[in-house]
Amino acid sequence: MTDNLKIKQLIDDNEVILFMKGNPKFPQCGFSSLACQVLDACGGKYETFDVLQDPDVREGIKLFSNWPTIPQLYIKREFIGGSDIIKEIYESGELAKLMPQK
Repeated sequence: MTDNLKIKQLIDDNEVILFMKGNPKFPQCGFSSLACQVLDACGGKYETFDVLQDPDVREGIKLFSNWPTIPQLYIKREFIGGSDIIKEIYESGELAKLMPQK
């Protein structure tokens, strides 16, 4: 499976997925930690993918989304953005509207 197909499959299979460094219990960068904190504050259900475990996905996701940084959030197959955008739309109330509830 090519990297693009693997990434597309992950996005298609999960209503909300965060490509991050580490995992929600042990994030490996401050931006990934912030993204998880914001998503947890929304109370919605989300899945994560640790890009540190797969270097091909780590680089491939940047090309797939045309976004140079990680973390990256997808909701209902739509690219939302990185931690700054996640925080911004959380503060505006938009993120809660996009997130499916647990």
